[in-house]
Amino acid sequence: MTTSPLFEKRARGALMALGLAAALGSTVLAGYAPAAYAQQMTDVGTPRAETLIVDMLNARVGNPTNMNMYQQGVAMSHGFHQVALSQLYDIDTAKGTQIPGLAAEMPEALNDEYTQFRVKLREGLAWSDGQPFTADDVVFTAEMIRDTPALAYSAAFTDAIASVTKVDDYTVEIETTRPTPRLAIVLGSVIYGNAFHVVPKHIWENEDPATFTNFPPVTISAYKYRDHDPNGTWFLWEKREDWQNTEVGQMIGEPKPQYMLFRSYGTEERRVLAMAANDIDILTDISPESLDILRNQNDKVRAWFTDFPYANLDDPCERGIHFNTSIAPYDDAKTRWALALAINAQRASIATFSGMMRASPLAIPPTTVLMDTYHQPMAQWLTEFTLEDGYQPFDPDYAIKLGEQLRAEGVEGIPEDPEQLRELLGVGWWKHDPEQATKLLTEAGFTNNGGQWMKPDGTPFTINILAPADFEVQSQRLAFAVANEWTQFGIPTQVQQMQAGAFFTAENTGAYEVGSYWGSSCAITPDLFVRMEAWHQDYVRENGMPASHNQGRYVDAELSALIDELRAIPADDEQIVPLGTDILKELVEGLPVIEMFGTSKFVPVNETYWTNYPSADNYYEGPWWWWSNFKFIAARLEPAAAE
Repeated sequence: MTTSPLFEKRARGALMALGLAAALGSTVLAGYAPAAYAQQMTDVGTPRAETLIVDMLNARVGNPTNMNMYQQGVAMSHGFHQVALSQLYDIDTAKGTQIPGLAAEMPEALNDEYTQFRVKLREGLAWSDGQPFTADDVVFTAEMIRDTPALAYSAAFTDAIASVTKVDDYTVEIETTRPTPRLAIVLGSVIYGNAFHVVPKHIWENEDPATFTNFPPVTISAYKYRDHDPNGTWFLWEKREDWQNTEVGQMIGEPKPQYMLFRSYGTEERRVLAMAANDIDILTDISPESLDILRNQNDKVRAWFTDFPYANLDDPCERGIHFNTSIAPYDDAKTRWALALAINAQRASIATFSGMMRASPLAIPPTTVLMDTYHQPMAQWLTEFTLEDGYQPFDPDYAIKLGEQLRAEGVEGIPEDPEQLRELLGVGWWKHDPEQATKLLTEAGFTNNGGQWMKPDGTPFTINILAPADFEVQSQRLAFAVANEWTQFGIPTQVQQMQAGAFFTAENTGAYEVGSYWGSSCAITPDLFVRMEAWHQDYVRENGMPASHNQGRYVDAELSALIDELRAIPADDEQIVPLGTDILKELVEGLPVIEMFGTSKFVPVNETYWTNYPSADNYYEGPWWWWSNFKFIAARLEPAAAE
């Protein structure tokens, strides 16, 4: 394989800084592929050829013996969420449709107002302790959530669901508080998962759900808890003897891996070393430089695409800089717009992921489907859009300028046609205009004292950006890139890296001012209900109180009125796209988040021990190893020795 000069240069610099070059020795970037590592047993005592080893998305778990998914800040992406639990409804991302999980079929509306539904449950399922799964578990879970206000999800659930009642052992009827034509989305997974997790009544009924640790957990899907590291660096799950009594067993058949080992090796260089040595089968996020190294070191490693851009660009969440809009000075749209125009997005893209990202000025990711539905049709509106003073902030030539720079630096495969460039790198982004940013800050009451911006109250304007530590590398790097831009503009900015539990707790409770987050900027189909609905002002909570949605505490009456309209119509209504367009326009004008780039997922796999991973040329699913539907991907994997 060949390595572009830009990637080789950046890989050498990044890896030398990390110490990875020394660890790999003289083989770095030399094209050397080591022989397969013939480890017979894993270091946790399982046969390597029977163990699928998966990189943990959120790195080390601080409290590994708390698996109560309803408590604030509890980590779940260490296999618990992906292969041990199940949702009423899950998602087939290749087809773009929901599928029944614990439910036997999609919900049946019982009235024209979409407020009453019948839900049939899958029969023949059992919990991992052998007890049958029935309607009693679903009803108990609903009542537990409703009756426990201390649970963060309680308010959102109670706001949407009026009652869940048992009809028979495998049927429940659900009444909603308002017209809810998308009940399967409200109570099922579309992106990552859903907060509604059915729990076993016979285990939880004698516990306080606000304090119960749920450890060791009784599970419902094809894998059960086996062991874990007391320091939270690995979790081992074992295939159930009665895998036939799970939704995976009924829908797909017997999963081939006997064990699932979810493991955190820590920093990126350690994770890369582990995959190079065949100690990891599936990685979550890494940088493009690390991917380049891996592909040179191990010919069994592959990305989504076999050439540029390598990464999957259709991740349904985009990355940007989020604000707690209830806290000054971020409660003023002029301040937020000034900060956006102080960013050189082209420079930030290069600094973050070597330019291998697609820009998005809208509050939805620039996936192929959404680009066709929203970004491209709205490009003319974006070009003509003006701020209050008549200034037009949009730059439609962002992709052309970035493409020219990438070609100049030796990157192969960059098209020259302007429209092809916009398809690859985005329809455009906001101008880098320090002069206009200065004007807006001045109008908002800021002053500039010898190059240092001062707040309206006369104190220095400094920014602290919360960012992930050792996970979600794109958001982590983007925080540093934006911090550099704002510091150059005269606003000293630092990045505070945080482990997953603290990072998301800060967002949910409003204990942040600025953060490199992404949760509210997600969509997967032209129906934007899934995450757009979460911008409703009804979800706003005081700082210090957990917010299940709208963690930015953004209040916009016009936006909420549009969301009310969206709530009331089904997903196939002809007004879906026009309403979605109006919602996106409202979010552009208020700019509660500086949306920046779609997520480029460099999430490689190693085919030494397992094969039949999804890829661009084997697209039966997307590479979402941390989603609830990973259980269905894992069940389709084949042992390499069987080939």
